[in-house]
Amino acid sequence: MIKVAINGYGTIGKRVADAVAAQKDMKVIGVSKTRPNAEAFVAKQRGYPLYIADLSKKAAFEKAGLKVAGSVEDMCKAADIIVDATPGDVGATNKPLYENLGKKALWQGGEDHEVAGFSFNSSCNYKDAIGRQFVRVVSCNTTGLCRIINEIDKEFGVTHVHAIMVRRGSDPGEIKKGPIDAIVLDPVTVPSHHGPDVLSVLPHISITTMAMIVPTTMMHMHAIQMTTKKPVTRDRVIGLINRHPRLGLIKKTAGLKSTAELKEFAMDLGRQRSDLWENCIFEDSIYANGNELCFFQAIHQEADVVVENVDAIRAMMAGEKDAATSIAATNAALHFTTIQNNH
Repeated sequence: MIKVAINGYGTIGKRVADAVAAQKDMKVIGVSKTRPNAEAFVAKQRGYPLYIADLSKKAAFEKAGLKVAGSVEDMCKAADIIVDATPGDVGATNKPLYENLGKKALWQGGEDHEVAGFSFNSSCNYKDAIGRQFVRVVSCNTTGLCRIINEIDKEFGVTHVHAIMVRRGSDPGEIKKGPIDAIVLDPVTVPSHHGPDVLSVLPHISITTMAMIVPTTMMHMHAIQMTTKKPVTRDRVIGLINRHPRLGLIKKTAGLKSTAELKEFAMDLGRQRSDLWENCIFEDSIYANGNELCFFQAIHQEADVVVENVDAIRAMMAGEKDAATSIAATNAALHFTTIQNNH
């Protein structure tokens, strides 16, 4: 049984904790919080031991009815591996602790590639992560891009990718971010950081990315155009999507054409937190002509990296040497079958 610590029990951390707890070969031995808030009470309800970074705040937690199991260092000592889900740029400051304790650790896409020296995607480079001490799971957008680019590249060869990311302004639970009434170029310059981040996983791919943020909290939307070495056919692309365990096809028959409708569908299906762990590729948008492929895909920013974290843990602990087997085990534990199987 792999003993997993979750350092940072927020948007991603709480999801990873539940996904880890569902696995047959893993156990959550603790989660960390910096203050006694609603998520801390959720951790208590889930039965996760609660650790804190600053023990001087122990009284505040216990006054709120939250038992403190110890310090973050205590939690890390008891773990086989630490999932660092602290806010971006904070995680890098935790690395010396993990190094001093001789522990394995993985970070999220908010950190730079250099924090771990290896960026991970289950479908692309699982075997290269086996036994590593440090790994970075790439961001939600990069995860979505890597999955589909790699699949098309294996089948047709990808000459170039041009991707435009229409990004949500904030997560649903955040109330201090915007924009409220604007479309913001983020960044104004080209490429956005997503292209170089894809190269940290798929270094041979030629890619240009552009990004903007809009006043929504639901999901990101990608408009993707690829040129390929071999002629691409629409039917074969649909077949590849249907075969992949984390590529979802939104069929025309579902009548879905927005992120809001997608999230409602996921909620009605009974998905935990209405999470969409897969790329959501709109069947009607798939255009294939000669060496050109275009489509829209929606990416749930809070969810798609969660299953990647679980696979990264399994690879780093050498708990499973085969990517497909790990992916299948992760998905099965979450009762996750891609969305096309539900309509």
